[in-house]
Amino acid sequence: MVFQPPFPPYDPTDKSGFSYETVAKRWPVILTSIVNQIHRENHDLHLRPLIGDSESAHSEEESFRVDAKITEGKAIIEKVGKLKYEMARDHVMEPIPMDGEPHVDFYNSELENLAKASKDTWFKAPWLYAECYLYRLLRSYFVQTTHWKDYDPFHAQKLDVFAKSGASIYGIAKIMHELESEKGALESDPSKLKVFFQEMIQMCLWGNATDLSLLTHMSLVDIEKLQSVGKEMQAARKEFIMRDDQDKVVFQYVCDDHPLDQRSSSIPPFTSPKLIPWFVSDVTPPDFNETIACLLRPTSLFTTSSSSSSLLPSPEQQQHLRKLAERLRQYVSEGVFAMSVPGGTGLGGGLTTTAPTTATATTSNMVMTTTAATTHSLAEFWTAPVPYWDIETYDRELWEFLRGSDLVVFKGDLNYRKLTGDIKWPSWTSFEEALGPLAGSFPLLSLRTNKADVAVGLDKEVLAQIEEKDANWRVNGK
Repeated sequence: MVFQPPFPPYDPTDKSGFSYETVAKRWPVILTSIVNQIHRENHDLHLRPLIGDSESAHSEEESFRVDAKITEGKAIIEKVGKLKYEMARDHVMEPIPMDGEPHVDFYNSELENLAKASKDTWFKAPWLYAECYLYRLLRSYFVQTTHWKDYDPFHAQKLDVFAKSGASIYGIAKIMHELESEKGALESDPSKLKVFFQEMIQMCLWGNATDLSLLTHMSLVDIEKLQSVGKEMQAARKEFIMRDDQDKVVFQYVCDDHPLDQRSSSIPPFTSPKLIPWFVSDVTPPDFNETIACLLRPTSLFTTSSSSSSLLPSPEQQQHLRKLAERLRQYVSEGVFAMSVPGGTGLGGGLTTTAPTTATATTSNMVMTTTAATTHSLAEFWTAPVPYWDIETYDRELWEFLRGSDLVVFKGDLNYRKLTGDIKWPSWTSFEEALGPLAGSFPLLSLRTNKADVAVGLDKEVLAQIEEKDANWRVNGK
């Protein structure tokens, strides 16, 4: 039976909430960026030189293909423009067409239920459902074409942000390079491993905004220094953290004697990408493969995607980046670390004819052809429009798999919203209660900077203090 929470979900009917601002301002900007991106792609296609006269037959074939792709691109632009117009005027949300990819029936049946309650318009639908629906609908615009099936409209933006994160990436590569030779000392001393693990949690929590001034030079000596000042540093950080359970996670991790290299584990650490372009920045299987390829050729990425020469890697930094990529590629090859889908998985979940590590930093989108075979049994659920407390109901295989995990890390604001159902829980509601039936199913860690209204597990005194300091604390990511 599907869990029914005691409070309603967030929706844009409350004009003071972040969901209203999202529908009114944020989504139109995202749709406009898609239109602009396809315009650029079509312009580049139009200017693409044809093959010489010696291959005139092939030139005619290529010209026909380019013209067909441009025509399809114009049709997508028209659809996105229409969607933006209807969204701004609170029109009824249209059913997602049967495009051969997952969850269409799921989305449309829920849309029918919302229609019965007169909540099937853009400014009335529950925010969590509507936002998931938006990205699934956008995917349908591309997958129904011949030439844009494997196109990620957010790819260029993700690659640009990746390139501009050079300082952080160099720092992480240097950390891993220096600690590789000291891995044994870390694993043999739980107190050092605890400090290192806490630093990694902080880095994952804050993402590109993290302060890497110390991490970029974290040697074994630095870790020992952190051990002596760790309590003071953690206390200072907690000024910005309203709910901090990392000590529980570290205790579990260290006391269970988890090695840094999980070669002996029966279930390796794995990451679950999204099978379709999702919430702009989420990683797809091609993104994962391309990241490794970019790190193997760092000068190509940072030369073509950055206008700042200060971000170009030095020879030493290039070496660290390549070693990091080679180590990660080896881990994937040996099964030490894995995606939840095979390495050759393309958008939509189909296997591709392109080798998983052939992506280049200068290509706006890899050209891949999907086969009929699908490989997404453990990744499909993550783009469904349902809270995670329904995993057991809708994807028993995934639920059983997660139950066998030592720790499941949910990173990012959307994951937090799905963990709590994006429900209007009182902020002092316990995290366990907000998880609904998911509570106790498996050990989990949620890492999230606040970018949505929902927040639980807070002490009432802490809540009063933060409300007084910053009225926008729920949504500004600080």
